Amino acid sequence: MSLYKLTYFDMRGRAEVARQILHLAGVPFEDVRLSEEKWAGLKNKTPYGQLPILEFRGKVLAQSNAINRYLANEFGFVGKSAFDKAYIDSLADQFKDYLNKVEPALWVLLEYEKGDSAKVVKEIAIPERDKLFPILEKIAKAKSKNGGYFVGDSLTWVDLLIADTLTTLLGCMPGHLDGFPTVLNTVNNINAIPELKKWIKKRADSTY
Repeated sequence: MSLYKLTYFDMRGRAEVARQILHLAGVPFEDVRLSEEKWAGLKNKTPYGQLPILEFRGKVLAQSNAINRYLANEFGFVGKSAFDKAYIDSLADQFKDYLNKVEPALWVLLEYEKGDSAKVVKEIAIPERDKLFPILEKIAKAKSKNGGYFVGDSLTWVDLLIADTLTTLLGCMPGHLDGFPTVLNTVNNINAIPELKKWIKKRADSTY
């Protein structure tokens, strides 16, 4: 019986980083993927009426980044110092701000919602890209000699967060980040880690 039970929808979305951490740590877990119908019956039983949730040792933890931080602390994906940990949190929070702003465009591009694709790219995706990615490119360049990670010289959960999000982004908008080659190289290096590559190869296909 698995100690951890991770519940989300049948997609990568906001549970994928937690799945990757558990896989990379070699920890068996129950990967529960709900249909919309099953979610309707469970929603009122979750802490905030949202997914993902992580259940372990009789406890329930909600909110994706709280889950990511907990698992990263448990299994060693938080850098090598207190400053590394704080910097990872800072970068993850900034990246979440970006994702919250760009998600309305992604929903249209992924055809989850109706809208004008060209308009959301022009009015949302490009302006938000141009706020964050020049900064992220500088960070990636500064860290490029440390093994190709965004923080420190070892894989952390924010690397997984950025790499997986950009997989979704570039699936919708090929070429969108061509002006940020060091970011793309860093993401490619992360996705080429052998154990992560195995996970990516075997997981179910999902646009998000």
